[in-house]
Amino acid sequence: MNTLTHPTETTSGTGVPAPAYRLSAKGILRAEWHKLWTLRSTWITLITASALVLSVGIVMGSTYDGDDAEIDTVVFTLFGTQLSQICLAVLGILVTAGEYATGMIRASLTAVPQRLPLLWSKAAVFTVVAFTASWTTNTVTFLTAQTWLSGTDKELALTDDDVLAALTTSAAALTLLGLFALCLGALLRSVPGAVGAFVGSVLILPEVLSMLPFDAVQSAIRYFPAQAASALGSVSRVEHTIAPGTALLTLALWSAVALAASTALLKRRDV
Repeated sequence: MNTLTHPTETTSGTGVPAPAYRLSAKGILRAEWHKLWTLRSTWITLITASALVLSVGIVMGSTYDGDDAEIDTVVFTLFGTQLSQICLAVLGILVTAGEYATGMIRASLTAVPQRLPLLWSKAAVFTVVAFTASWTTNTVTFLTAQTWLSGTDKELALTDDDVLAALTTSAAALTLLGLFALCLGALLRSVPGAVGAFVGSVLILPEVLSMLPFDAVQSAIRYFPAQAASALGSVSRVEHTIAPGTALLTLALWSAVALAASTALLKRRDV
């Protein structure tokens, strides 16, 4: 990887061979950045995620007739994020498990034998890309939907109280869910397995558990990733959810635990 290396002396003054290249955090990040953007899957998943949010927002805004007046305006215009979160989760999984599927992981770990900086760089690059794309899409979708919602009870401006905060926390929730999926990909080293694990644990399991008639279970479900994410991205607090600050912290902890687990296994495993 040329972005990670530069020539050095072949031998030192003591006659001991010097390393052929020197790793740096900046170089690893640059390499992961270029690697991410040279994959067609990156463009496909990001464009699909943005298109889903924008198209659903346009439909919701252009067909609004006052029947959903009780729904928060930002939530109403960003219904498409329920679909885009799958796209971002798939992208996160491809960032890690995709390299195992293609065998590229051997070259990556050869270039970065310490291993951990490689995983952390993947996570950092994905986080920046996913958040930027999500926030931009959310903002454009909100403004586009407002061209139809202007003059209705759902008329809002970016400068109104808590609107920018709602758009930002929605993007943060999508990013953290995608980061959680990225860690699942690193843990399972299989794209189909990680996709199945994400759908099963994040989307299906809470719905199954919600059928149990126990108050403790109902309370615990609110701290599952998808349920915590549903508490974010609205101007007014969503009923039957945890507080937005708690929800953001909960999602961050889920991602941090998954990243710590994938870090530990990466150190112990062979390629």
